[in-house]
Amino acid sequence: MLSLFRRRLLVLGVAGCFFAFNSSPALAGLVGSKPTSETLTMKREEDIAKIQRALESKQLQEKLKAYGLTKEEVEKKLSELNDEQIHMLAKASDRVLAGGDGVGLAIGILIIAILLVILLKLLNKEIIIR
Repeated sequence: MLSLFRRRLLVLGVAGCFFAFNSSPALAGLVGSKPTSETLTMKREEDIAKIQRALESKQLQEKLKAYGLTKEEVEKKLSELNDEQIHMLAKASDRVLAGGDGVGLAIGILIIAILLVILLKLLNKEIIIR
């Protein structure tokens, strides 16, 4: 009698598992695609163009000259940066180029100073404030 009950319980358990797994809804979603190498190259070139536009501003050129950096040194260092660093500088350059009013000018000068500090650190030059 007990063995008959065990078999029925086993059959009910197996049937319950099949019912539970077969009746559960399927989940699906979109998977993001990876950018191609051409896209990454275009993105890098766009970022470098933004940085170049920011470097053409008079304020930034005067600051670079004050720190003793030539345009060639900056361009050489830009070519040595990786994609992440280029993107970070491009973001900072966007903020510099967007400045126009008083608050924007202050923010722009602050970002230029941050950009200069990053460039000086990358060139292994020290800033001494007395």
